[in-house]
Amino acid sequence: MAAIQKHISRRSAMSIIAGAAASAAVPAAARMLPKKPNFLFILADDLGYADLSCYGRPDYKTPALDRLAAQGMRFTSAYANSSVCTATRVGLITGRYQYRLPVGLEEPLGSRAVGLPPSHPTIASLLRKAGYTTSLIGKWHMGVLPDYGPQQSGYDEFWGLRKGGVDYFTHDYNGEPDLWDGPTPIKRTGYLTDLLADRTIESMERFGNSDKPWLISLHLTAPHWPWEDPENDDESRRLAKSTDARRLMHYDGGTMEIYAKMVANMDANIGRVLAALKKQGQDRDTVVVFTSDNGGERFSTNWPFSGRKTDLLEGGIRVPAIVRWPGLAKAGSTSDVPFMSMDWLPTFVAAGGGALDANYAPDGIDIRNAIAGGTLPERSLYWRYRHNNQAALRKGSMKYLKINNNSFLFDLSTDPMERANLKARRPELFKAMEAEWLDWNKTMLPLDPESMSHGFTADVMVDYMGVEK
Repeated sequence: MAAIQKHISRRSAMSIIAGAAASAAVPAAARMLPKKPNFLFILADDLGYADLSCYGRPDYKTPALDRLAAQGMRFTSAYANSSVCTATRVGLITGRYQYRLPVGLEEPLGSRAVGLPPSHPTIASLLRKAGYTTSLIGKWHMGVLPDYGPQQSGYDEFWGLRKGGVDYFTHDYNGEPDLWDGPTPIKRTGYLTDLLADRTIESMERFGNSDKPWLISLHLTAPHWPWEDPENDDESRRLAKSTDARRLMHYDGGTMEIYAKMVANMDANIGRVLAALKKQGQDRDTVVVFTSDNGGERFSTNWPFSGRKTDLLEGGIRVPAIVRWPGLAKAGSTSDVPFMSMDWLPTFVAAGGGALDANYAPDGIDIRNAIAGGTLPERSLYWRYRHNNQAALRKGSMKYLKINNNSFLFDLSTDPMERANLKARRPELFKAMEAEWLDWNKTMLPLDPESMSHGFTADVMVDYMGVEK
């Protein structure tokens, strides 16, 4: 254990150095903005890489997010920290690889008393120390009361759901109510995506009357299951009558048409939020980020990548990411610089004039130079996922991938679909990247034999993940 801790400390130190180098490279004008920016961070749930029309979706349009991309930067090599929900959220909120915490090993989050430790610094707690008002609106999914929750982890306010997903109309999780205003359960009428946008607009208006900068994390559930038409609650009524404990996953539910309506509704609500931000005169002082927690599921389009949610193929971890940052991101720009969910914490904290906690050094780095159109220090990005015994490492354009007993080496610059295995052609590089992943993995928590399965039967795990336990 001492050796592992020593290795972790060494790696953490290198992370701090890399982060400092990236921050130092940020254009001076961007580092000297006259006031601390507000942050509006919008996270979709299970949205595929190409599910927005500005990323290539051909069968419907997303005009609000297309417009946001035209006003800022669109990233083409943005990655989620994981191919599943809770794990990515842990990486996002802590700025570190989720495998450092037991809760980061969980998916689906089962019945065990596990969650994000309130003692761990978060993007919200660090910004709050820097003078920010912080709010989470939407999905939490990192542990339940009484021990875990957004307000235990740095958010001044919380309005949303604590579990993995709810019915869009009843706001129940398989018959159990799951809509909260802080610690208080509440009942509301309306389609959930609409309600979350309403709350965000109200919070922005209220925060805008204060001299304090703010962070609002709007964590949508759209377009995660259950797939329900925003204008028709027939499916919700059907599910409410079901006695199946897994009814919200409704494997016989959903259509491409309903999925398109859900994404269009999400886009329209984001448009409402951005219009309100402009009307309130806060748009010039607010950084807006839109991205997804992992790759898309069954109705998504992840082209030109293969794989989907739960896979470490590119389709499971490559996500859309749009950034409108006044004074930093050039309108209509694109970037192919790779980065991960965990990079948002050091980026926001640095821009907000905050300080990182030396006892919890981030694995992420400040990416403002990439947002400004520049580059980042070369680094390796790592993933692992228990199901199908998956491992991945991206370094430059090269990617090491392992699935069960099969291993691969791909050049993503010429083979984004991961079809041409270069393992035999470039054996030395393959062995070096495999060894590097194994070395990194030793610094993370070992897999918990009960995580991601406790409280779930084998058939549920097969249905949910598509693989055997």
